[in-house]
Amino acid sequence: MVLEFLMFRFGVRAFIGGLIVAVTCASLGVFIVLRRLSLIADGLGHVAFGGIALGFWTGIYPLYTAVASVIAGAFGIHALGRLRVASDAAIAILFSAGLAIGIVLVSMAQSAPADLLSYLFGTILGINDNDVYLAAGLGVIVLLVLFLLWKEWISITLDPDFARVAGMPVTALEILFTVLVGLTVVVATRLVGVLLVSSLMVIPAIAAIQLKQPFRRTVLLALGIAIVSVVIGLQLSFSYNIASGGSIVLVTIGFFILAVLVARLWPRMQKDLLVDDWKHECAKPETKDLIR
Repeated sequence: MVLEFLMFRFGVRAFIGGLIVAVTCASLGVFIVLRRLSLIADGLGHVAFGGIALGFWTGIYPLYTAVASVIAGAFGIHALGRLRVASDAAIAILFSAGLAIGIVLVSMAQSAPADLLSYLFGTILGINDNDVYLAAGLGVIVLLVLFLLWKEWISITLDPDFARVAGMPVTALEILFTVLVGLTVVVATRLVGVLLVSSLMVIPAIAAIQLKQPFRRTVLLALGIAIVSVVIGLQLSFSYNIASGGSIVLVTIGFFILAVLVARLWPRMQKDLLVDDWKHECAKPETKDLIR
């Protein structure tokens, strides 16, 4: 039976949470990949692990402390950048610090909490109503900010020099973008886990980019790939009793391979329309107004 997990309440919760996570991750994923920040989600994921461990240690709901930790991590990355630390090195430092703090706090708790593995590897079929509400709230915030500043994100992604000339607050936008990525990491933690969260953000975007479509169509393709991957991954997890996070990510990898094959076999995919789309955006009157 197709989507038989929807017959159960926990399956409906997983489906709703999965759709929220898929849309949020994929919406940011294209920007992340094009800005060559694919590892930032992984780095903030490990910062989130430190926050989750802090939550277990203090008795606070772990995802609340994870939100605080990724916001602090986002500002930490940019603070290190002001100290002339390269962005990849800054991410590596925060990556290591988050992981180390998490390990130390777990060791101080004498024994690892039983629920800790669900945050590391994901257990979407076991999420509760609070997880869904938190995911929905954070997802709405991320998507609202993303689409309110859509042209600004396109500008700093495809041509940051143009954005600076246009007078956009590029540094503030970059910090805000990193915060959005951090919040999205928290949203996705219960779905695929800290260790795989960057995969759901990055792989659908990479697959969509292979098809070399205009920017908006690329984002929509990434959304479609992420949503279908979550649905298929959930069904595989339910049917064969396998880890939901791993099955979802493996499905996204399958879509990536398919996209590569399509791009190689379809001659029309040889032209990169992203650049042409950016030129078209710059030619619009409302975009030119940003320069004034």
